[in-house]
Amino acid sequence: MQVFQGARGGLIKAWIDGVAVEDQARKQLDNIAAMPFIHKHVAIMPDVHWGMGATIGSVIPTKGAVIPAAVGVDLGCGMMAVRTTLTASDLPDNLSGVRSAIEARIPHGRTDNGGSNDRGAFGKVSPASDAAFGGLHGELQKIIDKHPKISQAAARAQNHLGTLGTGNHFVEVCLDENQAVWIMLHSGSRGIGNRIGSYFIERAKHEMKRWYINLPDEDLAYLPEGSELFGDYMGAVSWAQRFARTNRELMMTAALEALSVSVPKRFTCDCEAVNCHHNYVAHERHFGSDVLVTRKGAVRITPETLGIIPGSMGAKSFIVRGIDGLAAAEALCSCSHGAGRAMSRAEAKRRFTVEDHIKATAGVECRKDADVIDETPAAYKDIDAVMAAQADHVEIVHTLRQVVCVKG
Repeated sequence: MQVFQGARGGLIKAWIDGVAVEDQARKQLDNIAAMPFIHKHVAIMPDVHWGMGATIGSVIPTKGAVIPAAVGVDLGCGMMAVRTTLTASDLPDNLSGVRSAIEARIPHGRTDNGGSNDRGAFGKVSPASDAAFGGLHGELQKIIDKHPKISQAAARAQNHLGTLGTGNHFVEVCLDENQAVWIMLHSGSRGIGNRIGSYFIERAKHEMKRWYINLPDEDLAYLPEGSELFGDYMGAVSWAQRFARTNRELMMTAALEALSVSVPKRFTCDCEAVNCHHNYVAHERHFGSDVLVTRKGAVRITPETLGIIPGSMGAKSFIVRGIDGLAAAEALCSCSHGAGRAMSRAEAKRRFTVEDHIKATAGVECRKDADVIDETPAAYKDIDAVMAAQADHVEIVHTLRQVVCVKG
């Protein structure tokens, strides 16, 4: 762990030994650590890199305020993993059928500019998604009634529940160190979460202008606790985080159904599912105080709480738990949410070819075309270096390697 004062005076504790941190990210960290309502220090995970609104891989404890742009727009984005009773020998030699079965059951990607023919949304909502949305709709309507600018995205929310999305979201079939078969997936709150996040970010910026509060970065615009907007925002974010968790649960059910029709052997799931956010805000207690913790690309772990740290396409991933001790306390019971990008998506597309991507994903049944080069393994940091940098408070429970990957 490295401890240092930011250029603007804030305290930063960073698990970055052996991993690079670009100057743009360091500047972001300096700005956020100096905000007057930060509690103790900002904790930085080893997958750290610049992000829109706030640095990816940052854990931000606050008292008396929340920064909507630090929480971001992919509200409740996170991971879910389930181990099955299948082993590697139960899978077919050709895994293309497994991948096709998953793709047929889980809408993924985005077409038609997100319109009615979008392949990444349900045209006809599945019965499971319809039933799940029934439990979410009433509270969403209350949010819309008070903030009608969210309503356009809300109209699509039901069609997105149980769908994957784009970018680095994925569904994977993995094998652990004992050759057990796992399903692991990554997604969030889709279009409705994006709209809620974007809307309140703009409202926070407007409040700063209204109160003549000048910030070093407009993305640090905050909502003070006790204000009406603070309460509205926290309520809407809480709803989006439940939507995201439900979204992952529905996709997991669909992925397990796909596995059951593409693998002859019957199976069950033999461990508790891990379902964890890594872009979210929550009430927690740290250093003797009740605080709000914003995790922007970070996962909460304790000795009793499992988390998931995925690698990139073709790289290993990890099921982890926290190690009790001083390091865990200073890390605010957090770990990285993945390997972390080593370069921008545009840079990855410039630097790597389809041939590079095919070589890097050898042995993985996945897309191997130009549209996924920005997700190729070399665009990410070395996952082993990331794990080593946080070994003082992160215990590896299972090591997974992908054999099937469905990308949005």
